[in-house]
Amino acid sequence: MNENTKNPTTSFWVISGIALFWNVLGVLAYLAQAFMSEETLQSLPEPEQAIYLDVPAWATAAFALAVWGGALGCLLLLLRKRWAKIVLVISFSGIVVQMINNVFLSKSLEVYGPGGLIMPILVVFIGAFLVYYSRKVDTNGWLN
Repeated sequence: MNENTKNPTTSFWVISGIALFWNVLGVLAYLAQAFMSEETLQSLPEPEQAIYLDVPAWATAAFALAVWGGALGCLLLLLRKRWAKIVLVISFSGIVVQMINNVFLSKSLEVYGPGGLIMPILVVFIGAFLVYYSRKVDTNGWLN
């Protein structure tokens, strides 16, 4: 460990742990979507089926990058590694690309209505916060 690295506060461990949990939930959501059975897809209302069937490969790749990168970035935070900053920026890039499809290119707002914006806004906010937070904790000397 670097001699200049300081011990983080309890809030660092709590925030980083909750962030990892959040991103693991994202990984589970990605896996559920990527490996959705035909039976599960058919059980959805037709408008929702259309949304899932029309997801372009680049949006699915961005989703994977966002959640797997977020989980890895938060794990790196807990391990107090500076690589967390870069990985979380990459994850945030995936979030932005994914949300361009989800909010602007798909028909999700027609299907889910204005309430369908809550999760995308929350995901973007949390992703941006994690980029900010990783830079802040590095500035505090908590990463090596």
